Amino acid sequence: MHEMSLAINIVEIACQTADQNGAVKINSIEVEVGKLAGVLEDSLSFCFKAAQNKTAAENAQLEIISIPGKGHCKTCNISFNTESFFTLCPNCKGISIEIIDGKDLKIRAINVD
Repeated sequence: MHEMSLAINIVEIACQTADQNGAVKINSIEVEVGKLAGVLEDSLSFCFKAAQNKTAAENAQLEIISIPGKGHCKTCNISFNTESFFTLCPNCKGISIEIIDGKDLKIRAINVD
């Protein structure tokens, strides 16, 4: 389950950032998770609870913000929401689609004391 390694990385980045800024306690971490990122949000939340033990993020809340997948048709030049990398354009039924959003997992904010 790669969500565990993601959770560990999120905690490590948050702890390093807190330490670099003189904070001793992390209250919350906001992450953006794209619908096309291949991350199960429930699994990430579960793994975060294990990864945060005995760290500055021990009592932190993980706030997950879901980012919809978005495609752009190169044929008819429209953008649309999608839940798949392999999709047809809903307008022209073309196959020349570029995924422009929803592929990433990003730490958006870290709230510290």
